[in-house]
Amino acid sequence: MRIPLPPVPLPGHVADLAAEYGDGRRQAAEPRDAATVVLQRPDAQGRPEVYLLRRQTTMDFAGGMCVFPGGGVDPRDYDHTVAWAGPQPAEWAARLGTTEDVARALVCAAVRETFEESGVLLAGTSADSVVADTTGDDWEADRVALESRELSMTDFLDRRGLVLRTDLLGIWSGWLTPVFEPKRYRTWFFVARLPEGQVTRDVSSESSEVVWLPAAEAADQADRGELAMLPPTYLTCLEVGTLGDVDAVLAASQDRTVTMFMPEVEPLGDGFTLSMPEQLRPLVAARRS
Repeated sequence: MRIPLPPVPLPGHVADLAAEYGDGRRQAAEPRDAATVVLQRPDAQGRPEVYLLRRQTTMDFAGGMCVFPGGGVDPRDYDHTVAWAGPQPAEWAARLGTTEDVARALVCAAVRETFEESGVLLAGTSADSVVADTTGDDWEADRVALESRELSMTDFLDRRGLVLRTDLLGIWSGWLTPVFEPKRYRTWFFVARLPEGQVTRDVSSESSEVVWLPAAEAADQADRGELAMLPPTYLTCLEVGTLGDVDAVLAASQDRTVTMFMPEVEPLGDGFTLSMPEQLRPLVAARRS
């Protein structure tokens, strides 16, 4: 399945529908907060590879799309304050553009969803340690319990005596689903390196397959119609792929703050398209020239 990538013409009925939301004739769905993590490792040439999951085609949101590990914030991500190593919730709140309780829940959701969907856990027994192996049966039982919501992330960490290694996460961007979509998310994009000793596993019940690809190659495959991606995933791969290595990606994340971006209808020739962040337009233009 080929998914048109930005900038692409919008069908006339979509532009008309967006106009109805814009002038108040329709009420937009309330977005749900979500977190996603661009998990990376160096390839043989040192370039950043990213971990992608192809969502089950039966999923009611982004079915069949290649995505990064992630998902909606669970109410229990707010349960109570967990042991915390690295930047504190107040600092995350300032950089994520939200309140401390939401920031804490977003970071918790980012770590939880990464573990649920890849088997990788960004936590350790102390501020300078990280879990080395999560492939045992006991870890898998906990992962399944988290995925089924029988266990909360905070209780999981408390029970195992672990602290969130928030310093292993970087901030990348924020995307808000357009107003005309029936299911909407306010998604914060994080970046992280695959911890030494840990391995990804094809474990998520929401994915049909997983793959590690150099970020630039993932964008190339999307251009060729070999991978189906939503624009935020494609644009993230495109941007990450311009950086030389994982260290450069993590370094670039350190000074970032999130201003949530919502694609809006804008002119394209005689028709319309969806907008994209201004800083990414040159990257897309270079590929289309």
